[in-house]
Amino acid sequence: MKIPKRIQPLLEDGLVDEVLRQLMSGKEATVYVVRCGSEIRCAKVYKEASKRSFKQAVQYREGRKVKNSRRARAMEKGSKFGREEQENLWHNAEVDALYKLANAGVRVPKPYGCFDGVLLMDLIMGDNGDVAPRLNDVSMSAEQAREDFELIIRDIVRMLCAGLVHGDLSEFNVLVDADGPVIIDLPQAVDAVANNHAEWMLERDVNNMRDYYGMFAPEILETQYAKEIWSIYEAGKLTPETELTGLFEEPTEAADVDSVLLEIKEALAEEEARLARISADDEEG
Repeated sequence: MKIPKRIQPLLEDGLVDEVLRQLMSGKEATVYVVRCGSEIRCAKVYKEASKRSFKQAVQYREGRKVKNSRRARAMEKGSKFGREEQENLWHNAEVDALYKLANAGVRVPKPYGCFDGVLLMDLIMGDNGDVAPRLNDVSMSAEQAREDFELIIRDIVRMLCAGLVHGDLSEFNVLVDADGPVIIDLPQAVDAVANNHAEWMLERDVNNMRDYYGMFAPEILETQYAKEIWSIYEAGKLTPETELTGLFEEPTEAADVDSVLLEIKEALAEEEARLARISADDEEG
């Protein structure tokens, strides 16, 4: 097969010995099966920004820090160099997330580094020796759905405890091997503290998983793990071992409107008094 342009330097440097075949092509990258010595791995080749259907939306980039001030300024200006640096940041975000999550016990492919827009990582295999299928291609019993949903919720909690939210988790970003779900596709992972959109992204991730597994075990559809997880996280009490119930009750206390209006009225009165004092001082001056 024709060697992808971005993989050619890896062949020349000995990081990859052979490109075996294309595995899949998605909205942001094309994945190839490669041989590295005696190991069979996969190489994720990121598409150029102009050819991707998944855009680096501002809500995903929020909170990502660039230590080099020159690079940060270039990215803000949108120069050619800045766009290249933004691409590098996007690519490296995935490998950084993979290392962090693997260390946190989350089931993700083991990374081996990102080289000029090519991410090398483990190839996840299914229980029949073939490449592991995506979750959206898998049917299961109600019992299996309950078991795997519990595993994926536990990994989402581990991710959050490690400071990350996937941000685009669905049945298309999960592989299934003999031991259950494996989370993939993490370039858009967001910082749970620094990103103001982290809460609704977490809720979307969890609810996507709930809705999919709920097709096989309908009782899963009644769970409220997203709100439960975030409320415990906000309280500073979430750990990888936190016991969850899947239940959550919205606060029922009605807002004290009269009290709020009174506070606003008092604040306005204080501001009017301050302006009056400034005006009086000016007249005396």
